[in-house]
Amino acid sequence: MTRAGQLPPSKLPAPSVDLAGDSSWVPFDAPALVGESLRFVSGEPEGNRFRVRYFRDTLLQLRARVWFGPETEGPPGHAHGGAIAAVLDEVLGLAAWNAGHAIVVGNLNVGFRSLLPLQQVVTVETDIVSVAGRKVMVHGRICSGLTVYAEGECLCITIPGR
Repeated sequence: MTRAGQLPPSKLPAPSVDLAGDSSWVPFDAPALVGESLRFVSGEPEGNRFRVRYFRDTLLQLRARVWFGPETEGPPGHAHGGAIAAVLDEVLGLAAWNAGHAIVVGNLNVGFRSLLPLQQVVTVETDIVSVAGRKVMVHGRICSGLTVYAEGECLCITIPGR
């Protein structure tokens, strides 16, 4: 038991979550691009931490629908900044892989704009901004409607020989 007799998040029953995307998006198994071992965020599709579903939009840009569960709590009732950063790390890195670049993340800068309420489905939008030599710059944001919760800028470095 935790505060006021509540069960810890890991013991709560997993709720049903609708991760449907925009009707023009096509479902896409983005984590398959890098393999099973690299699914830190998307590895527990029925858990109480994260739930993620990936899509490609009409321009083939990667989009994700993400649910931040009770195990991601930081400020009471809201997602932890580290959980938000982890989602941006996975989604922006996968956006580079989706664009044909085998990469590792070299630098991730996150700007937090608003507290992100727990157990709400949000969208992660990505954009490949530039490619120069081995450097791939990806921008993204976590949003819902007009509310932007966080923005990320990710410098990805291509893996030689891949």
